[in-house]
Amino acid sequence: MRWWDIEPVLELERTLFPDDAWSAGMFWSELADSRHARATRWYTVAEDAAGRVVGYAGLMAIAGEGDVQTIAVAESQWGTGLGTRLLQRLVDQAAAARCTELLLEVRVDNDRAQRLYRRFGFEPVGFRRNYYQPSGVDALVMRRPMTETTDEESKDDDGR
Repeated sequence: MRWWDIEPVLELERTLFPDDAWSAGMFWSELADSRHARATRWYTVAEDAAGRVVGYAGLMAIAGEGDVQTIAVAESQWGTGLGTRLLQRLVDQAAAARCTELLLEVRVDNDRAQRLYRRFGFEPVGFRRNYYQPSGVDALVMRRPMTETTDEESKDDDGR
């Protein structure tokens, strides 16, 4: 992801997460050109054949701990395996950063995402009450140890 991707990413963000979309400032901060940001952040976008952004994902990795900052796929791409491929790239990047675990927060009402994360070996470890603002929806915290792999990581969103 580069600075020129922020506007199309924001459009997708607002469509998918209208109540708690990230702001432009949040994405700019994540992509900041500082030594610290370059050493700890990794973001990617997926484009369709016409060059439109149809997915994106981001990872923060510090001191052996990875955190999925964001991951999203346009509804037109649901069921194509794009979410699986994006998450696999984050897992691969966390492994390259020598993370021993990978964490994430997901809305408690987002069953589709939770199923994807479980296929990758993420397990629930707690809740963050009122995490998503301003909607006030709780987040389920999930954790995946990086020392093991699952057969599911090679399957797409349809379980193939």
